[in-house]
Amino acid sequence: MTELPRIPLAGVIGHPIAHSRSPQLHGHWLARYGIKGHYVPMDVAPDDLPQALAMLPKLGFVGVNVTIPHKEAALKLAHVVTDRAALIGAANTLIFLKDGKIYADNTDGVGFMSNLHQLAPKWQAPDGPAALFGAGGAARAVIAALIEAGIPEIRIANRTRLRAEALQADFGARVVVYDWLRAGDMLQGAALVINATSLGMTGKSDLRLPLDQLEVGAVATDLVYTPLMTPFLIEAQSRGAHIVDGLGMLLHQGAPGFERWFGQRPQVDDATRSAVLGQ
Repeated sequence: MTELPRIPLAGVIGHPIAHSRSPQLHGHWLARYGIKGHYVPMDVAPDDLPQALAMLPKLGFVGVNVTIPHKEAALKLAHVVTDRAALIGAANTLIFLKDGKIYADNTDGVGFMSNLHQLAPKWQAPDGPAALFGAGGAARAVIAALIEAGIPEIRIANRTRLRAEALQADFGARVVVYDWLRAGDMLQGAALVINATSLGMTGKSDLRLPLDQLEVGAVATDLVYTPLMTPFLIEAQSRGAHIVDGLGMLLHQGAPGFERWFGQRPQVDDATRSAVLGQ
């Protein structure tokens, strides 16, 4: 009997995962390019992650995205790690190799920069300092990408100062730490302002920080994309900032994984955004 080729499977692992729009994104691309494959959301508890990653290749999975709270654990479970994933200390994209090994990458920084260049094309890294709220895994990816792009200074404030200081230790002198209670001071002269916390996300508290020192014409971006227009972005826009929502980062960070899993480099365009937004 002739063995038929296996239909490639991919997905996203998180806990919880119902909020993720990655299935809509990859489902759109699979349909657009006529690829016989599937992308599924999987709610996996932290204690079950090692078993899940060991079993998925046997079920026909070619790779997965990993999101909160699994990004750091997934990196430790991988056999092969890219330099950028190692620098960031977290993985968001896993590829299951034919020899059974797990290849880990982090495309969050790529997604962040691609989103900025697409929606704020006049912004350039050397334009001035960046002000960053938050010090988690997403913040690490943003810092690494901005330093590589040539940012002169990154000002960071986090509710737990020690986490911000850890980033300063890891990434060097271009990172300057501010107290959370003085976070508004970071905005003076900043050309780019980034919310890398979960504050403002549906179901979370708002990002309650004074934006009165936000420069007119600065770029303000939020990594949160549910809702698309967060209170932070609404206020920043009202103060004359050029705003960039977080959805584009999701779209662009997903493209490298899709290409590796399904063999097609997908296009990120207005049709992609509309499909993910259900429009």
